[in-house]
Amino acid sequence: MNTKNLTYISLAAAILLAGCASHSAPDDAAPETEVAYEPVMAPPPAPPPPQMAAALGRARDMAGGLMIAPEPEFRDQYEDVDPNPVKLTSEEPVSTFSIDVDTAAYANTRRFLKSGVLPPKDAVRIEEMINYFDYTYPQPEAGKDPFATYVTLSPSPYAEGRELMQIGIQGRDIDRDARPPINLTLLVDVSGSMHSDDKLPLAKQALKLMLEQMDPADTISIAVYAGAAGEVLAPTPVSDKRKIVAALEDLRAGGSTAGGEGLRLAYSLAEQGLKDGAVNRVMLLTDGDFNVGITDSEQLEDFISRERDTGIYLSVLGFGRGNYNDALMQKLAQSGNGTAAYVDTLSEARKVLADDLGGNMFPIADDVKIQVEFNPARISEYRLIGYETRMLDREDFNNDKVDAGDIGAGASVTAIYEVTPTGSDGAQIDPLRYGTAPEAAGDASGEYAFVKLRYKPPGEDESILLTHAVTDEDRAASLDKAPEWVRFATAVAGFGEMLRGGENLGAGFGWKEIRNLAAGAKGEDEFGYRAEFIELTRLAETAEAQAALNRPGVDN
Repeated sequence: MNTKNLTYISLAAAILLAGCASHSAPDDAAPETEVAYEPVMAPPPAPPPPQMAAALGRARDMAGGLMIAPEPEFRDQYEDVDPNPVKLTSEEPVSTFSIDVDTAAYANTRRFLKSGVLPPKDAVRIEEMINYFDYTYPQPEAGKDPFATYVTLSPSPYAEGRELMQIGIQGRDIDRDARPPINLTLLVDVSGSMHSDDKLPLAKQALKLMLEQMDPADTISIAVYAGAAGEVLAPTPVSDKRKIVAALEDLRAGGSTAGGEGLRLAYSLAEQGLKDGAVNRVMLLTDGDFNVGITDSEQLEDFISRERDTGIYLSVLGFGRGNYNDALMQKLAQSGNGTAAYVDTLSEARKVLADDLGGNMFPIADDVKIQVEFNPARISEYRLIGYETRMLDREDFNNDKVDAGDIGAGASVTAIYEVTPTGSDGAQIDPLRYGTAPEAAGDASGEYAFVKLRYKPPGEDESILLTHAVTDEDRAASLDKAPEWVRFATAVAGFGEMLRGGENLGAGFGWKEIRNLAAGAKGEDEFGYRAEFIELTRLAETAEAQAALNRPGVDN
């Protein structure tokens, strides 16, 4: 194609965009009051004005019938967070954070890699990538606490002279017959930005999968929001599945996005159907584009924080690309005692809303916090991998009024610290020239660390404390001899580190080492998630090489 033809195509694209802009209503023109929502069929697209059609026709003829659509504008939003720093045990021996069972970052990262590009670094939350996988930790003993804790210390493959301390927490699963009833309010974004196949149409398919896993006595209500919020379906038992499916099928996308008003309505519907002894939950399905009504993230967080005191949980399912507001959705889920997941395929919808429904729907513990005290006589430095948005102050651990993450039935949580043994050449911080901190009182032959966990039974105000002392009994002589769950989680954490630039990895650890480590710990892999991860390491390696070739100054 010659330069002249490209020029005509560019002119035609500019005319098309200008025409579309002139025919679009501004977002702030939409009403902000609540109205009854009446599902309507989406109107056919209006033909372009005659002058635009003529210009497009001429451009098409001159380009030999080829029309090139412009790339959609990339407006995804992610929170800018720096990785956790290395800390000296002698100066700051205690690390405190809230658990995080979200998985959105992994699915979203996969979407980028399958498109042939690296994800933005801020889209990579390593803890959510680790927690995407089931590590088959053994279940807690019957009749005891709802958690079992597993700690393993093993040599780090990332850098010589350092070690990894993995903390695995397994929540007790519950039989289907023992599940409490569900009072679920679906809040579905039907704004214009949800029109594409990977948004509202996929959301409707996902919800149909979920219906198959629910009990007939469970109830569902549906609220929607676009330019305004409206009720589509009053609380309806799942036994009347046809009525629920018909309501979903009638949903159409169009208009601006009054998300804040939709949340108000959804919580109101949930409160109307509030049941004692039931799981009362709002599930928000959106791309996160709130542009009408309450749009300030702090106001939305404050509103949801107040509502969680009623006992209503919030789950957030993200859809789509190009307009995905990940930062807002994370804040909403964290404020609402809920979880955040990203759904990019029907397969992922099945994982989140069918295979993992228990962990995403039925809470077994609220406000779960972890605090680790390292013994400076044995550990000189430490760094928590991930959990940057979940860090807490030391005093928050014993304050039951401080909110933290929640965990569902059968779900697990994994956290990994990179630690440097005292006296190791792997230390990253030089000793002080004019003296050091006071000598530690720890016993070098004793514990490495002391792990504490606090949680509240659902609906309770007072927390319960669990502890685990990390000793030589928790140590693996080599990574090869560590449990399978340690080796695979180490590969996933290394994958996340590489996607964030690999600054905390040694020169001898890269894509090949990640791939080999994961392949050696793949295990049974019933649903193929681990095999898919191994393939993603190849896609990431290719995308990184392509990005390097496309950098300015590189001769292609």
